[in-house]
Amino acid sequence: AAVANKPSDYTEADSRQIEAFCTNVQIILDRKHAENKLREHIDYLDRRVKERTIELEEAISKTEAALKKSEEDKTNILETMPELVVYVDTHMKIVWANRAATDALGVKADGLVGTYCYEKFFQRSDLCPHCPAQKILKTGELQEGERYSPAGRVWHFRGYPVRDANGEITAILEVMEDITEQKRAEEENRRLEAQFQQAQKMEAVGTLAGGIAHDFNNLLMGIQGHTSLMLLGIDSQHPHYFEHLKGIENIVQKGADLSKQLLGFARGGKYEVKSTALNALIEKNSEMFGRTKKEVTIHKKYEKALWPVEVDQGQIGQVLLNLYVNAWQAMPGGGDLYIETSNVVLDKDYTEAFGVKPGKYVKIAMTDTGAGMDEATRKRIFEPFFTTKEMGRGTGLGLASAYGIIKNHGGIINVESEKGKGTTFDIYLPASEKEVATEEKKPAEEILRGTESILLVDDEDMVLDVGESILRRIGYKVFSARSGKEAIEVFRKHKNDIDLVILDMIMPDMGGGEVYDRIKEIDPRIKVLLSSGYSIDGQAAEILERGCDGFIQKPFDIKTLSHKIREILEKR
Repeated sequence: AAVANKPSDYTEADSRQIEAFCTNVQIILDRKHAENKLREHIDYLDRRVKERTIELEEAISKTEAALKKSEEDKTNILETMPELVVYVDTHMKIVWANRAATDALGVKADGLVGTYCYEKFFQRSDLCPHCPAQKILKTGELQEGERYSPAGRVWHFRGYPVRDANGEITAILEVMEDITEQKRAEEENRRLEAQFQQAQKMEAVGTLAGGIAHDFNNLLMGIQGHTSLMLLGIDSQHPHYFEHLKGIENIVQKGADLSKQLLGFARGGKYEVKSTALNALIEKNSEMFGRTKKEVTIHKKYEKALWPVEVDQGQIGQVLLNLYVNAWQAMPGGGDLYIETSNVVLDKDYTEAFGVKPGKYVKIAMTDTGAGMDEATRKRIFEPFFTTKEMGRGTGLGLASAYGIIKNHGGIINVESEKGKGTTFDIYLPASEKEVATEEKKPAEEILRGTESILLVDDEDMVLDVGESILRRIGYKVFSARSGKEAIEVFRKHKNDIDLVILDMIMPDMGGGEVYDRIKEIDPRIKVLLSSGYSIDGQAAEILERGCDGFIQKPFDIKTLSHKIREILEKR
């Protein structure tokens, strides 16, 4: 107890010191712990910053790669576009252009950048008139339309304004599509459509002209027939013989020539077709023309080994004469006419537009140094009854007839002309593999007579009556029929007495083709002479190919008929 009650060795001050010491120690320990915690947090934040930095760097890298790929994709798209894409600033300087644009101009990209668009694309030293890019700058709106380059290209233009964040136009994106071939195709389609319409019109007029010529020839046949009968019964010394009767025959011949021109562009239209050396035919006709029109100098250049053609020589001669006369009239003070022949091979691309077959053709080119014609006249030059001559100076049938004749021969006739620069006609006729036919001798002038029996078939009373009289006057016995059905009945009844049938092609109840087939069934050996106011159209040509013995064109005179009959009857 004594010890316990003994005063302590530690003073209160010591206790406070100890307590303060302990407090400091605790503070130090707490601070140390806080520092550790802070360090741990800093380390954590440092790790997170590093991790985030890596994440951000990866994200930025990906974004940059995506942006780069996006830019590359856009560039690739623009580069592979067939359209010309050009980026220009507000001064029309080229900032960028795609491959199509550089290829179109034949330059590298760096050869365009920094140059002016009007300089490279339109070969100008200043802005183009009505420049669509300038309109974009003024209106701020898209511009669209067609642009034409000096090289003949046609572009469909679309221009888009490019704006900054403030909405100001800083550049223009020009997109140009080359539509040159499309425009040419459209023009070609328009040309073909016009040509088709022209062909339809010519076909319609040709059908009408053929009908008129047929009826006209029947009338001329009546006049010619009665004139021939009167000439048979009158002495050649009689004043009416040459002054009037022969004059009537001359007038009939002129009427027949006019009718031939009508038939020239009518359907069908070929008479006597034979394999022909065209050079010789042209030479003969050009010499005849040259002798009468000495103010025209004719220059000839012939292909030496020119292919033969199957043509009606009289009709091709008529075409040549029409072209000679046309050239002469275009050169009233004289001039030069160039005629050239050549062998050519036409492909489908060329012939399709004219409705003829591709293959070998013989070309005749005829060029004059005359006044030429404007485009409006050139387009109508082959129309029937179209003429630039004053009233009474031309019928407008010459070139229309030429067109029809060449078309009926499966050929092509073209004209190129310019006012003040002359005219060129190009004719293409299908080449033939056949050998050139030998020249036939002209028949003698006398009338050939006979005693055989002939069946004359014609639905025109006037032609039938005068035909009967002519045949009887030159010695033949005559049976007659006014229709196809009547002809078959007469032939069946008198087949053993009939030596020849003169058969009209065009009859209302039964045409000549059907009548021919029916009488051939009755007697396959019967000889038949076709007669028509039309030319040898498709049907008559087919009958001739099936073995018919001949064809005679109305109006015919008594000598021509008499020789044709003897030619057929004496044929073995």
